[in-house]
Amino acid sequence: MPSQGLPLRVATLLTGLLECLGFAGVLFGWASLVFVFKTEHYFEELCEPDGALMGNLTGQAPFSPPDCKAQDEKFSLIFTLGSFMNNFMTFPAGFIFDRFKTTVARLIAIFLYTSATLIIAFTSAGSALLLFLAMPMLTVGGILFLITNLQVGNLFGKHRSTIITLYNGAFDSSSAVFLVIKLLYEQGISLRASFIFLSVCSAWHVVRTFLLMPRGHIPYPLPPNYRYGLCSGNDTTEGEKNAAESDKVEMQSNEFLPAKEETLEPGKQPESRSFWHHALSQRFVCHLVWLSVIQLWHYLFIGTLNSLLTNLAGGNRVLVSTYTNAFAITQFFGVLCAPWNGLLMDQLKQKYQKEAKDKGSSAMTVALRSAVPSLALTSLLCLGFAVCASVPILPLQYVTFILQVISRSFLYGGNAAFLTLAFPSEHFGKLFGLVMALSAIVSLLQFPIFTFIKGPLQNDPLYVNVMLVLATVLTFIHPFLVYWECRREKSSLAAA
Repeated sequence: MPSQGLPLRVATLLTGLLECLGFAGVLFGWASLVFVFKTEHYFEELCEPDGALMGNLTGQAPFSPPDCKAQDEKFSLIFTLGSFMNNFMTFPAGFIFDRFKTTVARLIAIFLYTSATLIIAFTSAGSALLLFLAMPMLTVGGILFLITNLQVGNLFGKHRSTIITLYNGAFDSSSAVFLVIKLLYEQGISLRASFIFLSVCSAWHVVRTFLLMPRGHIPYPLPPNYRYGLCSGNDTTEGEKNAAESDKVEMQSNEFLPAKEETLEPGKQPESRSFWHHALSQRFVCHLVWLSVIQLWHYLFIGTLNSLLTNLAGGNRVLVSTYTNAFAITQFFGVLCAPWNGLLMDQLKQKYQKEAKDKGSSAMTVALRSAVPSLALTSLLCLGFAVCASVPILPLQYVTFILQVISRSFLYGGNAAFLTLAFPSEHFGKLFGLVMALSAIVSLLQFPIFTFIKGPLQNDPLYVNVMLVLATVLTFIHPFLVYWECRREKSSLAAA
C-alpha cells in the first residue's frame, strides 16, 4: 500500500474496530441487561407471587421469583425478535450498502441506533413494551455498522481475512457493553444515564462517516493511488472507475494465482456469474445450513441464559449476578479469539497458492481449501460448547462460557471470510445479507423451543439439547463437502 495513505488507513482500521467493539453487537449482552430490567421490575406484573416459595427463601438477597415463566417469556421474545432482525435485515441492508454505498448506509445506521438508545433511556417498567421496538432498531443499526466496516479489510491486501474476522470478533465482544451498564447500575449510575451517553456517541459516528470512510465502496484488489475520506473529496466516481479496471485483472493479482488458467478460460471467471447462480448453488446452501444450526444454539443459549442460571442457582440472585458477569466478561475476549481464525485462513491460502503455481489449481480452489479447517474447527468448538451447555452443573458453565465465545467468534468471522473467499466480491453484500436473513428465519425457533421447555417439558431441556447436539454433529458435512469439491477439481486437473 502507498506509504502516504498508511496513517489514514490505520486510523480507519482502529476507529472501525472501536466502533464495532463499542456499538455493533451489544444485543448479545442481553443477559446482563435482563438482570437490570428485572431489578427495575420490568414485566414483573406478569408474575404470580408464590407465598410458600418466598417463605422458604427468607434471608437470601432480594430477587425476583426464581421461575416466573411469563416474565422470562417476554424477555425471551424480545431477544428473539431482536436477534431475528439482526440477521434478517442484513439482507436489505446489504442491498442498501451495495446500491447506495457507504455514506447512506451509515447515516441510516446512526439514525436507528440513536433512536433506539433514546427510547431505551426513557422507558420504565410501565412502558416496557417499547423494548419490542427499541431492541430491533438497535440491532439493525449495529449490523449496518458492521457491514460498512467489513470493507476496511480490502485496504490491507493479504491480511484481508484477518481484518474481517477481527471486526467480527469486535462485534461479538461489544456484548460486554451491557455488562458495563450493569456494573455502573450497581454503582448507582442509572440506566437512563448510560443510554443517553450511547446516544451522544452518535456524533462520533457522524464525524467518522465523513472523515474516515469512503463515500462509495472500498474496491478489492485495491487500485493504485486509491484515495478516500480525508484524502479525497470525490472518492466515489474515481474509486469506482479504478475498481472496475482492477476487477478485470483481479484473478491475475498476487492474491490469486495462477493467472494463465484464467486467461485460457475467460468465460468461466466468477465475475460473469449472476447473483442467483451463486445463491442457489450447493456451496451456498450448505453454508447456510451450517450457519443456521450453529447460530440457533448460540441464540437459544444467550436468550435463555438468565432463566437457565436462575434455575441452576436455585433463585439465588447473588449467584446469578456472578455468573452473568462471568459470561459477559468472556464475551469481551471474542475480539482476541476471532483473528486467529482469519490468520489461519490467510496462512493456509498463501501456502496453497505456492502449490497452485506448480499444479495449476484455480484461485477459487485455493480459497476454498484454506477455508476447510476453519469450518471444521468451528463445528468442533460448537459441539464442545453444546455438550457442556447441556449438562445441568452450575460450575461447568464457566467452561461453557469459554467455548461459547470462541465458537461464536469463529462462526461469524469465518462466515464473512468464507463468503469473501468462495464468491465474487461484487455479490458480497447481497450474499452476506441473504445468508444472514435466511438463518434468521431458523433462529425464530428459539422462542417455541423455549416455550416447549418451560411448558410440556416442565423446565427439563434434556431432550431438546440432545436433538440440538445431534444437529450440530451434522454441521461437519459442510467442511467435508467443500474439501471433497477441492479434491474433485484436483483429481480432474491431474487427469487432464
